[in-house]
Amino acid sequence: MQFDNPLIVQGDRTLLLDVHAPLANECRNELIPFAELERSPEHLHTYRLTPLSLWNATSAGLTADDAVKVLEKYARYDVPQNISMWIKETASRFGKLRLVPGPKITVPVKSADILAEDKKETDIKTIEEQYLYLVANSRQVFLEIKANPQAKKLLDPVEYNAEGVENPAELSEDEKKYCFQLKLTDRGTIKQVLLTALWPVKDEVQLEDGEPLNFELKNETSAGKSFEIRNYQKEAAKALIGNRGPGTGFGTIVLPCGAGKTIVGMTIMDLLKTSTLIITTNISAVHQWIQELKDKSNLKDEDIAEYTGENKNLAPVTVATYQILTWRPEKDGPYPHFSIFTKRKWGLIIYDEVHMLPAPVFRVVAEVQAVRRVGLTATLVREDGCEGFVFSLVGPKRYDVPWKELEKSHWIASAECVEIRTDLPENKEIEYAVAPPREKHKLSSVNPKKVEITQKLIERYPEDKILVIGQYLDQLNEIAKLLKAPIITGKTPNVERDRIYKDFREGKIHVLVVSKVANFAIDLPDASIAIQVSGTFGSRQEEAQRLGRILRPKERKSRFFTIITRNTVEEDFGSNRQKFLAEQGYTYKILRYTEENDLNELEDTACITERK
Repeated sequence: MQFDNPLIVQGDRTLLLDVHAPLANECRNELIPFAELERSPEHLHTYRLTPLSLWNATSAGLTADDAVKVLEKYARYDVPQNISMWIKETASRFGKLRLVPGPKITVPVKSADILAEDKKETDIKTIEEQYLYLVANSRQVFLEIKANPQAKKLLDPVEYNAEGVENPAELSEDEKKYCFQLKLTDRGTIKQVLLTALWPVKDEVQLEDGEPLNFELKNETSAGKSFEIRNYQKEAAKALIGNRGPGTGFGTIVLPCGAGKTIVGMTIMDLLKTSTLIITTNISAVHQWIQELKDKSNLKDEDIAEYTGENKNLAPVTVATYQILTWRPEKDGPYPHFSIFTKRKWGLIIYDEVHMLPAPVFRVVAEVQAVRRVGLTATLVREDGCEGFVFSLVGPKRYDVPWKELEKSHWIASAECVEIRTDLPENKEIEYAVAPPREKHKLSSVNPKKVEITQKLIERYPEDKILVIGQYLDQLNEIAKLLKAPIITGKTPNVERDRIYKDFREGKIHVLVVSKVANFAIDLPDASIAIQVSGTFGSRQEEAQRLGRILRPKERKSRFFTIITRNTVEEDFGSNRQKFLAEQGYTYKILRYTEENDLNELEDTACITERK
């Protein structure tokens, strides 16, 4: 027993981290790769070991023994034997099922003119279809998969005793006994099905090369400034590409906002030198990708195209939005723009902000499994619980680095996080008490006292560039009018958005009011303060992105203010959002606001400090 150690490992796979213990920060950093944070009150944080967290860690190179050693190193009491065994057995599932190349098989296909005049005869033609093999490493695993009702619809056991059966994957005699055959087009679907059954598939089918592209990153930007790729950006790109052999070339890279995920994507493009489809969250992000590509690479105007609601062009490098891909003229009709995935022979697909990948696109991602692909994100958290789809279809986590580690290296800014709590006005208390749950959230979010607090905060920091971020447009319009500041919402024309963002970057304006359209993929490098007046039902995803807006390195200290209404549902939702801060090692202060003088505590250590 080591009573100074910070970690208590429990038999139900929960881990309790004593944040006041001497090695708590070090322990938290080593837990991040393979454990998920569940709860984060003042003194004990609760992490949980899950199959997906272990398989992501295994895919990134962390072994089961590595995970067990971390627990043993920091455990206050002996690690329960069942936990060590569970970690080893669960992690070992990754690799027990492998997808490998299979044969090309001639199959009959009915022509369009299938019926003869008497409507009895059919004209049969044949085509060659590519198949894959799913190989189990043991009879037990083979029989379990064979009995799975969903998998049975996609898999056929291979009879290797039959004469003439091809063996393109050069399977051993043992592997031949435990082998299934499936269509190439079911490659992604079977990975989804089996992950649901807690069987991750290791995909070892060689990816196809796309059209070649003369792509090179420059040593200087177009403005003549020195441009150098950071070490962790190079490592992330190399971790994805690997040796370019089977099992490499796809996956997810997790880096903080402000750490240069766009540069990582461009570095991958530089290494592969192939036609690339980039999909991102909105038109402003499309324009920023195009601007970065022109600024830092040898690409010319004709090499890059925009595929959005405004322009639908294709080029060797095409940047599109998720919105255009998920648009369809009829509610239950087809998605006409999914064809972009097959209109060129892409060699790389970049899913920017992959945690925002819309559910309909997963169907296409399941089909586009032969193309090298990378998901870029600041957080793997998805509010819809589809992290498993990202794992199986885009690819497992290949690289991540703790936010605080990059902060220590000065690659991202340090940030002070403050939660300001204010009361609901008396004339709103009865209305709040009788309101239904969803209306309660809106009433607490648009508390008029938040407008006053926002104004007072901005007056205190006249030298800073400030973002005011919120959910409800009436509230944001009121704040923008009071502050005489520009506002960007979903209704703001894209040309106007780009102009306002440019003015903010160039210092022509120092306060900008934005709705949730600015949560993702917007580069505002000089913003040093964010004031969050309302949010989306406790989204950790949203918290990650909003904090990230102020983490670009700069001389001024970064501050992230969240204003919430005391004793309302906002407190509960706020606790969930703050889990994200705890995962990254941030502390935050709580300040109760009743009058302007209370803000003096912002510069005073008397603020209540909590480690969530």
